[in-house]
Amino acid sequence: MKILSLAFLLAVCSAAYATQCNVDPVNVPKQWVTMSRGCRDSVRRQIQMEVSASIQYLAMGAHFSRDSVNRPGFANLFFEASKEERQHAMKLIEYLLMRGELTNNLTSLINVRAPERKTWSSGQEALEDALKMETEVTKAIRTVIVNCEHDRSAAAGQDDNDYHLVDYLTGEFLEEQYKGQRDLAGKATTLKKMMDRHSALGEFIFDKKLLGIDI
Repeated sequence: MKILSLAFLLAVCSAAYATQCNVDPVNVPKQWVTMSRGCRDSVRRQIQMEVSASIQYLAMGAHFSRDSVNRPGFANLFFEASKEERQHAMKLIEYLLMRGELTNNLTSLINVRAPERKTWSSGQEALEDALKMETEVTKAIRTVIVNCEHDRSAAAGQDDNDYHLVDYLTGEFLEEQYKGQRDLAGKATTLKKMMDRHSALGEFIFDKKLLGIDI
């Protein structure tokens, strides 16, 4: 009886498996996929840049978390920045998926690279490095916008101006970038003044203020 039951179960499972394997591929019309190649490639490169920035911020957070450095305020600042950069990459990936892209070449979308730098002599130096990196990210986003506004590689008869993506990047990304740059520049200026007046104690006090602690 047990053997018959097992044979029946195997027969049912085999039938179900065969049904799944024999499903014909679905050919959905692709006229709705309208991104030009140059614009799409620019977005893919920007995803990589956002991931690289996230990894660099992770290295910054890890550095200031070390027991020999022990600056929890700076560590938290950079870990949060890493999360934001990762979210930017996710937003761009979700955008490409919404537009019907990312159907191939997925393995080359993200290459995880080691951070360019792993140690900093002070919080001031790290803030200035972060500001430089954000400036480069902003410049890259503007390049994507330019490429998508007028893609010279667009096929004949294809619209070379991706209005929706340009509007999305301008309103969603650039404003946040400019605000972030201003915030980092302000923090770097304040810290420099505190260190000029209080030396190493200035960095200690500034670190506590980053945590919301007044001394």
